Amino acid sequence: ILVSVILFYADVVYKSYDCCKPVLSSTGLKNDLNMKLYGQHVAAQVILKAVTGFMNNENPKKPLVLSLHGWTGTGKNFVSQIIAENIYEKGMTSNFVHLFTATAHFPHEAHIDTYKVMSLYMQIHGNDIINFTPAWFCFYSNAGGESIVQVALDFWRDGRKREEIQLKDVETALSLSVFNNKNSGFWHTSLIDKNLVDFFVPFLPLEYQHIIQCGLAEMVSKGHDPDMEVVETMARDLNYFPKEERVFSMQGCKVIPARLDFYV
Repeated sequence: ILVSVILFYADVVYKSYDCCKPVLSSTGLKNDLNMKLYGQHVAAQVILKAVTGFMNNENPKKPLVLSLHGWTGTGKNFVSQIIAENIYEKGMTSNFVHLFTATAHFPHEAHIDTYKVMSLYMQIHGNDIINFTPAWFCFYSNAGGESIVQVALDFWRDGRKREEIQLKDVETALSLSVFNNKNSGFWHTSLIDKNLVDFFVPFLPLEYQHIIQCGLAEMVSKGHDPDMEVVETMARDLNYFPKEERVFSMQGCKVIPARLDFYV
């Protein structure tokens, strides 16, 4: 299970002429999280409060550290894009945003001891950043996905609404699961052991209704008129679990762009 990280800068000065202080559009962030991030009410609430609070703090004591967890296709990468677009004019391509992916930047398991958080600082310092104190980190991983799914299943089996799930129902089990999993990328890491992670943010498994929402949005992004019949056909052909009840999507929204091309 790989861990990747996006490093944002809340207020930095470059040696080049690319100097400015990013300004968070809290209203825009709230609207985008509510309208574009489907089925993730817990993540949306936590991220909005954490990012808004940090960006409005003129003298943070430490970097903000968010750790996003959940199965593939639930919106972890997408939410980072939403955050970037509501802070920086260039979004993810801004000089204030640095994406480090496990496969590209940390490819060799034998060198795991050298892949420390400080290596991020060293690489970024080489990119001419001279002040990175107010930076914040957004880790994302599939690790802990099973514990999140189990909570969602328990709520469903108990006849409770998905929207009743709160951060407290997931966070403790999630952090322990990640910390004690040798394959998680967070196994016995000091980030957790020393309580450096501010929030473990769970991304719940998506349901059929969320796949429909993703499909309709993807049609619009591809320049098509939204066609419910096409999207429903595509959604029905995806895999769900439990096998008989078909409640939660196994692939989430990640496969939808490619799948839609087949049905349109």
